Amino acid sequence: MIIAIFPKKEAFSLAKKVSSFFKKNKIKIVADDFLSKKIDALPLSKIDPKKINFLISIGGDGSILSLLHRYLDLNIPLIGINIGQIGFMADIPVSDLSPSLQDILDKNYRIEKRLILESKIKSKTFYSANEILIHRGKNNKLIEIAVYVDKKYLSTFSSDGLILATPNGSTAYSLSAGGPIISPELENVVLTSICPHTLSIRPIVLSSNCEFQMVYASQHLYPIELISDGIHSYSMNFNDSVKIMKSKKTFNLVKLNRHDYFYTLNSKLKWSGKMADN
Repeated sequence: MIIAIFPKKEAFSLAKKVSSFFKKNKIKIVADDFLSKKIDALPLSKIDPKKINFLISIGGDGSILSLLHRYLDLNIPLIGINIGQIGFMADIPVSDLSPSLQDILDKNYRIEKRLILESKIKSKTFYSANEILIHRGKNNKLIEIAVYVDKKYLSTFSSDGLILATPNGSTAYSLSAGGPIISPELENVVLTSICPHTLSIRPIVLSSNCEFQMVYASQHLYPIELISDGIHSYSMNFNDSVKIMKSKKTFNLVKLNRHDYFYTLNSKLKWSGKMADN
């Protein structure tokens, strides 16, 4: 077995502990060349990436997204150790590190296949595990985005932008903008308007099998930004159109068998409060 470790800068010492644990159990550890000596791992350049069995991210959900995009075509299962604040994908806390690593060694985990969106605009294609975002950019006015679902007109949204989120991304930006949480095993997406001008506009949950078209309909404003997972971006001009659909690509996320999704929601979103006594 080969495991590749990718820590944030502040987690190098933690990465060394993870490396040491697996090496004691006869598992080959690799890391980026600049880091390999520091955590006693083999340099990544000496390994065929296709032979890597697991990717371990030590950081937060943003670190997992970056790693996912780096190895998107290989679809290597991802393990997230959380040193951030919330962490829905990176849900192994440092306080639970040793038993969690043992669970991985003992195969006490499941691999969840997660949805990816594919967006096409002109000659560009973007892939999004969390969300595709259309944002007003440097405009100081609301923008108008016309939305079509399966070639049928839905509405023209006047707002600061639109978010089309996967179940995985429903607990990210979309949630902050008032969108619902979608259980990760569902094949749905949620369209959420950011600060809409019309108060009756609400998030809408749709099938991921729908094909979406979004057209920038504000004629006399600056270009706006199309952003995928907060990583890749593209400037949209008036009348530019982006098509968004479910991708054939997916990504694999490792979840420990003793980790429960609803417990994660409870603990991460601080839902554990009790009703006050009168």
